[in-house]
Amino acid sequence: MKLILTQEVTGLGAPGDVIEVRDGYGRNYLLPQGLAILATRGAEKQIATIRRARDVRGVRDLGQARALAAQLGGLTVRLGTRVGSSGRLFGSVTAADVVDAVEAAGGPKLDRRRVELTSPIKTAGTHTVSVRLHPEVAATVPVEVVSL
Repeated sequence: MKLILTQEVTGLGAPGDVIEVRDGYGRNYLLPQGLAILATRGAEKQIATIRRARDVRGVRDLGQARALAAQLGGLTVRLGTRVGSSGRLFGSVTAADVVDAVEAAGGPKLDRRRVELTSPIKTAGTHTVSVRLHPEVAATVPVEVVSL
């Protein structure tokens, strides 16, 4: 299935890119979420518009993304949650929890879809979380999970 991305999708591409994906992935996830539109002959004008908008935003956002990465790098994020006697959490820390903790620590408002957890955080202690701010800029945020 040929689609045109309307938003950035990690691992697939940026807005305006024409991609080829499996029918089920496109029909059941990308199209209903509004992340892509069907690639048709008439969609070429839309591709040009999306790419032009991306290029205009890209120059401005790259500098802003670098500034946000510097701000996030110097931030100390503490996340309080319920912890068992052995140091394991009841449940796990999600991307939404990390976003809320960054905001509570005085950091910028982030989109939870930009937070990349390589593995679920299920233990107390200090963990490093990656945040993709721009296709070229990623920031690492140290998150300290403590008991309530």
